[in-house]
This record gives sequence, structure tokens and C-alpha cells, in this order.
Amino acid sequence: MKPASVHAGSRPSDRFDKDRPLNEDRIPFHGAKLLLMAGGRLLTCLRDDFDHIPFPAHWDLPGGEREGDETPVDSARRELREEFGIDLPPKRLTGHRFPSHQDPGIQSWLFHGSLTGDEIAEIRFGDEGQEWRMMALGEFLSHPFAVPHFKDWIRRVIDLPPVASEQA
Repeated sequence: MKPASVHAGSRPSDRFDKDRPLNEDRIPFHGAKLLLMAGGRLLTCLRDDFDHIPFPAHWDLPGGEREGDETPVDSARRELREEFGIDLPPKRLTGHRFPSHQDPGIQSWLFHGSLTGDEIAEIRFGDEGQEWRMMALGEFLSHPFAVPHFKDWIRRVIDLPPVASEQA
């Protein structure tokens, strides 16, 4: 089953209040990640290697936990600015809801969009993580040190079949 998706600048699905656009929605959520692609590659970062964080030294997507009463798209955009020094307008992002990996009782978001060559050139890596890379999609999906549940989220968002180990 595909995740619920909503264009960040459009009206939300029927799981939301139809009279309020997504950017005004205050439904509780854990955090937001971004699947940002250019030419078959996705923006990734290698997480710090600290025991106190989930998935230390794993390849990850931009994004993180919600702060205050941020909306999902505001959370994703803030994290992108903090981690990579770039920003994308909400109309260029399509949001997809998933059960939170850390708290399955609430939602997390994955926003899908594309990057231009100029935007990639503008990246200024922040102080979280070891390095960043525009990684080939197939490399991320098969990498033994990519955050595992994001592999499934990505496959679902871009309509790739799950691999056997992710179907269980």
C-alpha cells in the first residue's frame, strides 16, 4: 500500500481537516525527512558515530525531529537549512506520511522533491554528520549502512517493489 501523499502547497487528504491547507495542519507528528533527487541521485549524509544517537555511522536522509509546533513541511525545510544550508519552497515538495519508526503511534513525514545543479552547488554542510553525498539511488537502497526503514519509505514513494527482507 502506498503512503498517503499530499502536495505541500495543496489541500490535504481526507485524513486532515479539508478546510485547512497542509501548512496550517497541527496533527501530531514525530519528524520529517526529505528525499531530494537529481539525476538518479539522492541527497544523503553520513550520521555521526555516537552511541547515543539512533543508527550511528549510517547513511541518512536530510531531516529530523519536530521542534515546537512546526508543521511537517516547516520541520523538513528547517532541517534542510540547518543541515545543508539550502531551502526549497513548499510547492516543490510532496509529503508522504508513515508510522514513526521511533514512535509507531504517531506519524513521520517524508517529503519528495528535486534539486537543481545550482542548489547542489550551494550546499554548505552543517555541524551534524560526518559528510554529505549525492548518492546513486541504487547504492543507497542496497547499502548495508543506510538507515533501514528509509529504504522501504523510498521504495514506496517512488513505486519500487520492496525487497524480500523488507516485506517481513
